[in-house]
Amino acid sequence: MPSFIWYIIIGIAGLSILVYFFQERLIFKPEKLNQDFQFSYDIPFREYFFDIEPGVRINGLHFYREAPKGLILYFHGNSRSIKGWARYAKDFYRYDYDVVLLDYRGFGKSTGKRGEKEMLNDMQVIYTQLKEKYTEAQLIVYGRSLGSGFATKLACDNSPRYLILDSPYFNFTRVIERFFPILPVRIVLRFQLRTDKWIKNVRCHTYIIHGTKDWLIPIRHSEALQKLNPQKITLIRIHDGGHNNLPSFDEYHNFLRDILKE
Repeated sequence: MPSFIWYIIIGIAGLSILVYFFQERLIFKPEKLNQDFQFSYDIPFREYFFDIEPGVRINGLHFYREAPKGLILYFHGNSRSIKGWARYAKDFYRYDYDVVLLDYRGFGKSTGKRGEKEMLNDMQVIYTQLKEKYTEAQLIVYGRSLGSGFATKLACDNSPRYLILDSPYFNFTRVIERFFPILPVRIVLRFQLRTDKWIKNVRCHTYIIHGTKDWLIPIRHSEALQKLNPQKITLIRIHDGGHNNLPSFDEYHNFLRDILKE
């Protein structure tokens, strides 16, 4: 075998090892908050801590109405913390819905070692606790970008009223393969987040919102998801929308209005 091919193989192997051990730094961009940090917003809210197991505590914010129509359970993207993501609560609160936002392990005040199985379990434990206060007919699960996988798994295993996915991925492997096409991503990647697998078994209606000019997660991911369950998935295309600016478009807010005022 020519020596240059060995160099290529060694280079790919070395890069694969680096990606395997440092992938969390590539995937997750958390903002960490001190445990005594005080949240402040201009609409009523409560701060929650969900104790999952020893050493694992998930922090959340609950924006509440006196007589809510239901609850939006919001899973945010891969960066920052609920401190910043909470500004989107108003998009749902204005239609008389409560909103709960959660920070993943290692984000904000949440604690615990990250792993796909463990993080999915965290969300299920919290969903089960929320069902003690709301019927599933009142629960809408909303997943934004990274959060779309967690939201889809919850909707697959439960029966919320709706599932709403904002700029989702077909599966996480496909996202990473786009940036590292020469690596054996399916072997190296510890976070698979099989939205494509779970969405086939979602029983409620699913609404997908995606910008036509999203460069990070192209709209073809959502188009492929819709084909997996076309009778129960509606795709809303936000023309000229990117990955991080959909709330700046009237079409986005018109869609939320139409769904939440039903």
